[in-house]
Amino acid sequence: MLGTIVNVSAILTGSVIGSFLSRGVNERYKTALFDGLGLATVGLGANAFVSNMPKTTYPVLFIASIAIGTVIGTWLDIDGRFHKLLASAKGGSKLAEGLSTAILLFCIGTLSILGPIESRLNGNNTYLYTNATLDFVSSIILGSAYGIGIAAAALVLLLWQGSIFLFAGVIAPYMTPALMGEISVLGGIFLMSSGLGILQLRDCKTLNMLPALIVPPIFYALMAAIKCFF
Repeated sequence: MLGTIVNVSAILTGSVIGSFLSRGVNERYKTALFDGLGLATVGLGANAFVSNMPKTTYPVLFIASIAIGTVIGTWLDIDGRFHKLLASAKGGSKLAEGLSTAILLFCIGTLSILGPIESRLNGNNTYLYTNATLDFVSSIILGSAYGIGIAAAALVLLLWQGSIFLFAGVIAPYMTPALMGEISVLGGIFLMSSGLGILQLRDCKTLNMLPALIVPPIFYALMAAIKCFF
């Protein structure tokens, strides 16, 4: 768990530094910061999408995953419930937007998923230390744009990576490069969607898409079961 603790600490520290940097900043510069953050998020998402598409075995699976996941997420109203939860917080609507982006950026990535598995099975924290460095820089930028509330993403990361660490022995055999590619493609789409929201071009309600993440593992499990019978 050392790697995860370092990762969480990096986010907390970066969020605090970022929130201090934002104090007294002219609104003009804050607007410019939001534009830069939105473009960077879209860029990161596009890179994740393009670089991971060649690793997938079923190139159209992500389309089906988004369609199925979004219907489920909309029915559950994940985005609406999340915004209501933060409605009473200072800058609730903006914080919800920033926090959702932070959670996706910190949690839905190859390093954040494979890191805890590698740490548990082989005692190697290299992935998590690398992830911590990236998250530290990202949390400073997000904290400067949205405030100290971004630090709440550290708790989500702790629960996320902690769960993966605990069940590493069970899930490791199923985390094939093809499945990780599918998850990373979806993560790229989520980040691009969040970036469009930050730029105020389109509110895609990204959180409602999150159930899409359960579709690829189920699909691959079904394909494995079919291959066993035939």
